[in-house]
Amino acid sequence: MTPEEIAVTLTELFSEEAVNAIAPGSWQIDSSTFRLLVLLSEDQTWLRVLLPIMPLQEAETFLTQFLEANFDETQEVRYAIYDGVVWGVYHHNSGTLASADLANAIARLLSLHKSGLNDVFNHFIENRLRQIIQAAKQQGQSLQATMQNLDRFYAEGVMGEINQSVDDREQVLATWRSQLERLWNEV
Repeated sequence: MTPEEIAVTLTELFSEEAVNAIAPGSWQIDSSTFRLLVLLSEDQTWLRVLLPIMPLQEAETFLTQFLEANFDETQEVRYAIYDGVVWGVYHHNSGTLASADLANAIARLLSLHKSGLNDVFNHFIENRLRQIIQAAKQQGQSLQATMQNLDRFYAEGVMGEINQSVDDREQVLATWRSQLERLWNEV
């Protein structure tokens, strides 16, 4: 894609008002929820699209899940870290890039931005649940015995919020049961 074709594609995706040419071969798209950068290399052979996702400090606990997502789920885009920020990044040779590919990559980046920590947090929690199941099975516990232990932990205040109501506790335990039942036979 030429710089002109990139500019046209960006305008089609966002509007002429939203696309700001900040330098030759560089564009910035601002909205109320994100700032997307589209940059050509100096020799115009590579295109990079960047979208800040969140401060690194908020994401540090989940770096393993971000890398696992890069391997398995993010498709043509990747999570990256630079200057204290987790970014969504797309790189492509500009000579072989098609407008539809650029549009798809931008849509994927916006999806990463929108999900923020949700997807990686869910993977983190699922991994922890699998560890709990594995430990329970190594101790010879059944699903029912594992749930009884969790119920006891909540009743004794080892788990849960200090000011948690009975209804809230029951809702949390129902979620535990649902997730443990879903994963029990897989582990």
